[in-house]
Amino acid sequence: MLDTVNITQTRSQVREGSVDNSLPLITIYEISKILGSTLNLEKSIHDVLNILSSYLQMRRGVVTLREDHGELEVIAVAGMSLRRAQEGEERFPLALAQQVIGTAMPVIIHSLADDAQFVRYAAGADVMEDEVQSLICVPLKTIGKPFGTLSIERHRDGTNSFQFEHDVRFLTMVANLIGQAVSLEHKVAADRERLILEKARLEKAIPRPETGKFAAAGLDNVIGHSDAMMKVSAQVRQVAPSRATVLLRGESGTGKELIAKAVHFLSPRADKPFVKVNCAALTETLLESELFGHEKGAFTGATSDRKGRFEMATGGTLFLDEIGEVSPQFQAKLLRVLQEGELERVGGNKTIKVDVRLIAATNKDLEDAVTRGEFRADLYFRINVVPIFLPALRERKEDVPLLARFFLDKFNEENGRGMRFSDGALEVMSCCKFPGNVRELENCVFRAATLAQNDVIQELGLSCHNDQCLSATLWTRRGAGKSIGGLAPVTEQDVPDTFSTAWDNAHSASARPGAARPSIPGPRYPAPSVPGPLSGSDNPVGEGGRYHDQGAAPGDLSGDLPGDFNDSGLSEKDRLLLAMEKAGWVQAKAGRLLGMTPRQIGYALKKYDIPLKRM
Repeated sequence: MLDTVNITQTRSQVREGSVDNSLPLITIYEISKILGSTLNLEKSIHDVLNILSSYLQMRRGVVTLREDHGELEVIAVAGMSLRRAQEGEERFPLALAQQVIGTAMPVIIHSLADDAQFVRYAAGADVMEDEVQSLICVPLKTIGKPFGTLSIERHRDGTNSFQFEHDVRFLTMVANLIGQAVSLEHKVAADRERLILEKARLEKAIPRPETGKFAAAGLDNVIGHSDAMMKVSAQVRQVAPSRATVLLRGESGTGKELIAKAVHFLSPRADKPFVKVNCAALTETLLESELFGHEKGAFTGATSDRKGRFEMATGGTLFLDEIGEVSPQFQAKLLRVLQEGELERVGGNKTIKVDVRLIAATNKDLEDAVTRGEFRADLYFRINVVPIFLPALRERKEDVPLLARFFLDKFNEENGRGMRFSDGALEVMSCCKFPGNVRELENCVFRAATLAQNDVIQELGLSCHNDQCLSATLWTRRGAGKSIGGLAPVTEQDVPDTFSTAWDNAHSASARPGAARPSIPGPRYPAPSVPGPLSGSDNPVGEGGRYHDQGAAPGDLSGDLPGDFNDSGLSEKDRLLLAMEKAGWVQAKAGRLLGMTPRQIGYALKKYDIPLKRM
């Protein structure tokens, strides 16, 4: 940047008519440095105008550009307010700029006060009584037609004539530099959009590994061969060819995004973009800009027009993940776009038509959200056209070994290893509930592979065997009836007791006759319900797939009880209170009196909402 001393000297030299020959070169050098240092076009052009105000004693400067829609807009000013100039309050005559663009020739207005179209613009300047306002406007162009203008306002002594030829030549050189910068910025924006489309095309062209039945069904990006997933496959193949909106329902980690991609790749829109947005990751303001796009100047930082995800997905598919997290205020805006197929960018007033196929996903209970007024009923009916429910991993246990091997192969490829699972390890993993579903299984595999001492992962190397499975702790701490973080609500049958039934069954087959079952410490997931007619002593796990401890299920105090607790006049709650009083409010002692485990006592206390006393 030119220093203050040089600028002051330059102004004096210009007034005297003796301009330093080196000054134009220095100014051009400074301008080229500014334009080449950043792609922030508005800021760099504003800095250029500031340099011109020092060299040419420019009072006011304006740069205009013709946008894609053909209208001429003010993008940078000096000596005035940009907002006021863009809104027309500064009364800069855009007709002059249109004339310069149309003729591709500079225009000089020797006296603004004497020109009818400039009178109102001239009145807004700070002018001395003996000064004359002049204006020079030159076109911005590279090789083709002009696409903008650079204009500066000069004030001169009315008693002296002034030669503008030198200024016109100099401003033409500056305009060419600005034109090159504008052209470069447009090319970078176009390349970015082209790369996004190319990335989407390449993602669809990448071959995917065969995964058994799903490969034949057209869902080769999904792993599994259980009946539950084959039903999902059939639904996907049936709905994919249509334009119907799809709503994917399921717990967190069940693979909703993979199913959304499968719907897209099996549809006639497969060669068009698949665009995804996580609605829960953005605030309402950012989500509106991300989905609908924004116009330049719509808010701070909006330095150029930007297409939204709806426009980017035109002709293809838009996947809105976690749609249940959208605020009620934004739901109304989203509903209009989905209903009418048209939108307006943030800060714009031009209606844009879009053609997208919508796939939404959520782990929330939308029906409950509609009942509580948290989700608009009209939006619910708009997106709930074809619902597809994805099963939790605990509902398709036969897929666990296949998934576990897939994730282990992925780990081996990323880390250059050759690990494998033992049959016992896969059997144990098949017994787990995995409340975090496939995402939790992947973490479990990576953790076991990372901590394994050799190339074979044994059952003793799993976290659940070493009392380090924190996911199981999360499951047990949620409490009955609660649903958090995309996990399913806990039912009474899901509350864990001692060991997982499936775990014990997996080991009982290999146990010697008469031998005790192996003691496997650590938190366990709730045991699954065991189908069939077994009951009582014929069913080792009892009703609901839970172990009966001393003949009592969790919270059930109706069995044969010792001593004072066998009084038929006592309710279950009274028996529990009496046992807790006799045990000094120690749950383990009360459990022994009632023939129950401490965990069953704890559940019964929660069931009857009995607060614990500290003795």
